Amino acid sequence: MLHHVIDISFLLTLYLDFTEFEDTVKTFTKECKIKGKPLPKTAGGSLKDSKALIIQKDLLTAFEDGDQKVFFELWEQHISSSFRDNDPLAQKLEFYVHIHFAIYLLKHSVGKPDKADFDERISHFKTYLETKGAALSQTTEFLPFYALPFVPNPMVHPSFKELFQDSWMLELKARLEKFLSLTLKASHAPRLLTLYKENGQCSKEMLQQLHQQLVEAEHRSMTYLKRFNKIQVDYHNLIGVTAELVDSLEATVNGKMITPEYLQSVCVRLFSNQMRQSIAHSIDFTRPGTASTMLRASLAPVKIQEVPLLPSLDYEKLKKDLVSGSDRLKAFLLQALRWRLTTSHPGEQRDTVLQGYISNDLLDIHNSSQRNVLKLLHSKSEVVRQYVARLVNAFASLAEGRLYLSQNPKLLRVLEERLKAEDKDSLTRENVLGALQKFSLRRALQTAMINDGLIFWLVDVLKDTDCLSDYTLEYSVALLMNLCLRSSGKKMCAKVANHVLKVLSDLLGHENHEIQPYVNGALYSILAVPSIREEARAMGMEEILRCFIKEGNAEMIRQIEFIIRQLNSEEPLDDSVESDDEEEDEDDEEDHDTMEADLDKDEALQPQLGELSGEKLLTTEYLGIMTHTPKVKKKLFPGVHQSIDEPLQRPVTPGYHRTAYPT
Repeated sequence: MLHHVIDISFLLTLYLDFTEFEDTVKTFTKECKIKGKPLPKTAGGSLKDSKALIIQKDLLTAFEDGDQKVFFELWEQHISSSFRDNDPLAQKLEFYVHIHFAIYLLKHSVGKPDKADFDERISHFKTYLETKGAALSQTTEFLPFYALPFVPNPMVHPSFKELFQDSWMLELKARLEKFLSLTLKASHAPRLLTLYKENGQCSKEMLQQLHQQLVEAEHRSMTYLKRFNKIQVDYHNLIGVTAELVDSLEATVNGKMITPEYLQSVCVRLFSNQMRQSIAHSIDFTRPGTASTMLRASLAPVKIQEVPLLPSLDYEKLKKDLVSGSDRLKAFLLQALRWRLTTSHPGEQRDTVLQGYISNDLLDIHNSSQRNVLKLLHSKSEVVRQYVARLVNAFASLAEGRLYLSQNPKLLRVLEERLKAEDKDSLTRENVLGALQKFSLRRALQTAMINDGLIFWLVDVLKDTDCLSDYTLEYSVALLMNLCLRSSGKKMCAKVANHVLKVLSDLLGHENHEIQPYVNGALYSILAVPSIREEARAMGMEEILRCFIKEGNAEMIRQIEFIIRQLNSEEPLDDSVESDDEEEDEDDEEDHDTMEADLDKDEALQPQLGELSGEKLLTTEYLGIMTHTPKVKKKLFPGVHQSIDEPLQRPVTPGYHRTAYPT
């Protein structure tokens, strides 16, 4: 017991001495003596201070003498590596000290400096720039100095003129001296302070570990989402193959023979996703039993697992913070709400999440006040604008979400304004465009976009595809096609026929083959207008199309043949075909629910240590009581399907089309 008292008294005395509570140390020592408490004698701070002063003096001497080797040996020995690598002030100071040693001989040599010594210093500086110094290469302040080792005579170069003035070195030395006096004193901190810091470090490490686990869990969630999307593609591919086989069975009833080559091609399509294309082609599926044996072998009993509903949320508190919270909190909430939708399991879990959002009017669609969630689309913070656009795009990915969003007549106009105001390469514009493209599945919204002149904007954007991301390109062309399917859209195109035809003919040869079905669909649609057909013939459209027949795949060739027939047709435009601009039983066929992975790509927001995000943020700060409102989804009519040979004549989205009509 006595031993522990001595140790604690000793630690207290050292701490009080370090923090310069001199009177307190005297009082504490005096009281210990009066009460007979043992107190070991300490050397006080003098020894500690003198040691720090000696190290500081040696470092400054090496700095002034240009002794690079001695300086950095002392620097690495007495300044902790974690502090040197993580403290911005230490990193910047070290960078300038390296510059000082690199040019030392140029400033202090009488006559020409020793070449070998100078080359060695420049080589050392180059190595530093390529290793530790690389961390500052993106900083404007330091960027010019990365050219220093390659300039033949830096003394006369205007960018480095300041380095060779005496004032620069004196100022750097003063900064170094101040830094060393503070740092070396802190490095000799008393044991009591060290114990406190170590305990704090332990908590910090635990938080880092938990944060890492959260990141890994979110990564697993995204992996499972991608697996689901792949399975969905396989499912739609299987439906397509089944439809073809049914057609073939009908043909055999009528006396037509099925060739072995046809059977081989069908089986290759069936197995191409499960094995490499080359292997699928090399297997002889025409042998009886080969295909059926492989199919049965690929099936494994799947245990159906119950998916729990996600916890209820306090939507009133959520909406309040979305309107009046800090920009960082708003962004984290928008991110978490989107993840809840994009990573939920399709079916009851996702339906319940969406119905919870809709029934609590999460996006204030029915709120016309000046302060509501949709106003965040005008936020000064680019991250907030981006994250609200991502959330709107996620809503628009689901049929029920589109119906909810379409109930605010002003939203479409706000999104169109945002689309034209954002930078070309911004993720905000990508997500606004994605939402508008999905809105174009609904006839009333198609009509509004056509009347707003969105076709003209799209054609202008598609003139220069080199500066567009794949997402922007695909969704722009798909949106243009959906608007061109309407008679009013065709008439808009007729006003700028030459411009539209030039853009679409250029897109026919684009390297991104995902856009081909939409380009073909748009061309086929607008060529129903006699005046556009005349313009197309005048510009030699048939010759252009026949060039693509020579090098296209079978599906592309069949679609282009349809387009050529349309081009040579003499039929007048029949406005009644689409029941155009009459919204009767609109969107019964609109069953497109596609939650593409792009919604969660390139996250701009990353939580700092101890900061809550994602589902953890929602369930910790915004847990509600029974806000779920389960609703039986209306039975959506299966879409009106068409022959895969023809160009698209129904509105689609890129994500849905890739799964429904595999190229």
